[in-house]
Amino acid sequence: AINIFFPDIIKEQNRELRGTQRAISRDRAALEKQEKQLELEIKKMAKTGNKEACKVLAKQLVQLRKQKNRTYAVSSKVTSMSTQTKVMNSQMKMAGAMSATAKTMQAVNKKMDPQKTLQTMQNFQKENMKMEMTEEMINDTLDDIFDASDEEEESQDIVNQVLDEIGIEISGKMAKAPSAARGLPSASASSAATISDEEIERQLKALGVD
Repeated sequence: AINIFFPDIIKEQNRELRGTQRAISRDRAALEKQEKQLELEIKKMAKTGNKEACKVLAKQLVQLRKQKNRTYAVSSKVTSMSTQTKVMNSQMKMAGAMSATAKTMQAVNKKMDPQKTLQTMQNFQKENMKMEMTEEMINDTLDDIFDASDEEEESQDIVNQVLDEIGIEISGKMAKAPSAARGLPSASASSAATISDEEIERQLKALGVD
């Protein structure tokens, strides 16, 4: 209850302090006006040679100036009090903010079960590892499949290249003469054409081709 009404009390006191400050300023202005009047009176009495009147007026002037100085001191004190109330108001606001934050944290801590939160994090880590392992296995399998296909194609390309180098073209069980022999005289072409089936099969076996 004190915290609820404290800001209102601060505001009320600040209003009173401002009113006091205005009243002091008015009093000082009146004292300054009276001070000038006394100074003129003293000068006037001095010109007429009335020493006794000058002494009395001089004493009043001294007292008036002391009172004026007191107004400055009181005004300074009022200003200090006003500053202190503003500081206190700010501190109370900060205290209220911290209190609200503490209550929020307490409410969150009550709702949050540390053991349950830890279990949730562990489950997440476990399932994430499973997912990563599954992804890795799938990628390895796909790599094996495509690598095997690539190796088969590469092997066939090598065989075809070797066959081309020795001038053998295969189509079923038939074999033809090397392309380089096509530009030779007919006698050479006839000689190449007389290569026996056994010789061709022997060359293919030597290359690993059934």
